[in-house]
Amino acid sequence: MYNTILLGHGSGGTMTGDLIRNMFLKYFKNPCLEMLSDSSVFSVDHNTLAFTTDSYVVDPIFFPGGDIGKLAVCGTVNDLAMSGAKPLYLSSGLILEEGFPMTDLETIIRSMAEEAQNAGIQIITGDTKVVKKGQCDKIFINTAGIGILEDRYRHISAGLHIRPDDRLIVNGFLGDHEIAIMAAREKLNFEEPVASDVSSLHHMVHALLENGIDIHFMRDLTRGGIASILDEMTENRDFGASVDEASLPIRSQTKGLCELYGFDPLYLANEGKMLIVVARESAGPAIEIMKRFAIGSHASIIGTITKTRPGMVLLQSGTGGSRIVTRLAGEQLPRIC
Repeated sequence: MYNTILLGHGSGGTMTGDLIRNMFLKYFKNPCLEMLSDSSVFSVDHNTLAFTTDSYVVDPIFFPGGDIGKLAVCGTVNDLAMSGAKPLYLSSGLILEEGFPMTDLETIIRSMAEEAQNAGIQIITGDTKVVKKGQCDKIFINTAGIGILEDRYRHISAGLHIRPDDRLIVNGFLGDHEIAIMAAREKLNFEEPVASDVSSLHHMVHALLENGIDIHFMRDLTRGGIASILDEMTENRDFGASVDEASLPIRSQTKGLCELYGFDPLYLANEGKMLIVVARESAGPAIEIMKRFAIGSHASIIGTITKTRPGMVLLQSGTGGSRIVTRLAGEQLPRIC
């Protein structure tokens, strides 16, 4: 147990998990929270709802492919969508630093409005606080969201129907968001620039569900990347996961930068990518549907759920070897979302 908060406590890795278990679950413990999914699922007057909240402190606030405002809306919409819910309403809370340019604020608010319209949701309540210069880094945003969930999808966020021989699918290139943030922060130039993948996923998710794809689990691949989600999904379960390294969609620029900085692309954050676990017979139709959307144009099957090595994730290399994939303790790059 640490005596002070470290940057790694916000990584989405093992330090975050320890903080949640040892602090928040200890004092806030209840059945909804214990699910530890991106959205809390509960019932009110025979209606099943999904509710989520998130805070955004990304640095820089403007980056290739988006800004902190678009990120805030997409991130919250995606958390609702991953439970199978239809996102309806969002709140917006802003903490602004004294001296923040009004033109930048207007750009961010306009971005939020445009993304909300694209996602088919409304921002219906909010709050604004201003602190003295130096007491906040430009702008921080908190968004909360609520959506309605059909009971037939209630199992998805908890992964209760995951079975051996299910297929693992991602909807495109991994790591684009973190690479874009790093490039903007370090002023790196690529021959082929990498833009953040920040996007709302729920229209594609809705198409999968409405077309009868047998989805057993969904999660967006944000902090901690795909490795952390796979590890979380299999932890203390009676199944494992096998991932084919050659099938992972990773850009050459991403691989090159990871080699330069000593990063592992499996842990890179995304803001428009998701992992879905589907029944084997649904894998082909799922890929077909996802490729109808720009954000799913590079969708691919990356592995399977296995009976062997329960609770573990194995990465299979092209040379026939394998290694165990675990969550990072801290993080590779702070303030990516």
